[in-house]
Amino acid sequence: MKPSDLDPVREHIASRVIGQRKLIDSMLICLLSDGHLLVEGMPGLAKTSAVKALSEAIEGDFHRIQFTPDLLPSDLIGTDIYRHERGEFEFRPGPLFHNILLADEVNRAPAKVQAALLEAMGEHQITVGQKTYALPQLFMVLATQNPIEQEGTYHLPEAQLDRFLMQVWVDYPSRSEELEILELDSNRRQAELKPAERRLPQRALFNMRQDVAKVYLDPKLNHYIVDLVQATRSPGAYDRDLARWCRFGASPRASIALARCARARAWLDGDDFVAPHHIQAVAPEILRHRVLLSFEGEAEGVSNDDLINRLLELVAAP
Repeated sequence: MKPSDLDPVREHIASRVIGQRKLIDSMLICLLSDGHLLVEGMPGLAKTSAVKALSEAIEGDFHRIQFTPDLLPSDLIGTDIYRHERGEFEFRPGPLFHNILLADEVNRAPAKVQAALLEAMGEHQITVGQKTYALPQLFMVLATQNPIEQEGTYHLPEAQLDRFLMQVWVDYPSRSEELEILELDSNRRQAELKPAERRLPQRALFNMRQDVAKVYLDPKLNHYIVDLVQATRSPGAYDRDLARWCRFGASPRASIALARCARARAWLDGDDFVAPHHIQAVAPEILRHRVLLSFEGEAEGVSNDDLINRLLELVAAP
């Protein structure tokens, strides 16, 4: 398989969403790396539209679920239904058994609902009672959240954040992009949206994942990846300001994610091997939600991205 085989997917998303290249790239990297994506941004920036466009371009089932404070775990997992005619319980699967799940405004559901996602996202299976059910081979959670509307929302647990392979921040479009958005909206009102010309078969996607896994990663770059993650846990060894800003560092999942996503980034770029710039390109989206700022850092107005950029400057690349 070649990176160009993903061009129809990229083009279909681009036909629905103007700009937002970082979001599109992150979705494709997560797709190739068999991971989940957390999308955060202000309202109206096409987060949901981008996810729906991705699902339209890939063979598989898609389900959107709106997270609300009254949502129950069974609304995600499913439940056992008693069948009188057979005198036994039968499991009725919930939305988690679809290939692509859009968890819209994921931070509006309480902790017990968030907990229902942990096993599914981490192990591709769910347990109901004494039975365990495997999820589809293609299973991807794309969650959105709004950073400004805090009323009626819940903080996502760190254990759940860690299960998202990447977190991408969606920013406002440029002036030229916003003019294109107006034109696109006008065209939509005059004609129906065209479906994807052809959907990417799941078998082709799995072959792409195998090709990505074969991209060469030099042992020296493994050391670089581990040094970056270790630096989030021992920032004082690199910089006094980092030591004041960082309260908790990233888990080993971050190291695994950096290796996997760097391979996917290199493959998308048409390279046969991973270079330091591939790792640096994906590091912000991988570390952003895995490091916790100290109270002092927050008081100084430091962001997670500021901390990560300082790390990339200080940790020597091979």
